[in-house]
Amino acid sequence: MPWTALLSADRIVVLDEPGSPARVLAAAAELLAGGPGAAATGIAEALDQRERLGSTAIGHGVAIPHARSDAFPAARGAFLRLGRGLDFGARDGGAIDLVFALVATDDRPEEHLQHLAEIAARFSDPAFRGRLRAARGVAALRRVLLATAPAHALA
Repeated sequence: MPWTALLSADRIVVLDEPGSPARVLAAAAELLAGGPGAAATGIAEALDQRERLGSTAIGHGVAIPHARSDAFPAARGAFLRLGRGLDFGARDGGAIDLVFALVATDDRPEEHLQHLAEIAARFSDPAFRGRLRAARGVAALRRVLLATAPAHALA
């Protein structure tokens, strides 16, 4: 499953006032769960627990918080562009402003790792990160993220 299949337009947002990393994780959990409630609370706890094991920041302003859950039959993702960067404990010391949250099913750990690798590879592209940061508004951000091919292949 390509990483773009993890996303849907309603799970791609701009969070102008992110507050704190904990608030970002809670917002990501609500997006993943489709709103507030028990599923969102469980996902937020799982994301927070994973973050306490070690930062999911991969550098260059990107974090990929992730967890496993039996709340859904398949993996799903959410993307949040933050209005200001936050300290997620990135090894490069940089603030995080691009967050791709992932929740994968408990019974497919290898799929979880494949998704993480694909997401990390995509976000390692400086031009892609630049397009995400330059996107004006959530509609433009969604177009960048939901494109199935890299922009250079679309030109």
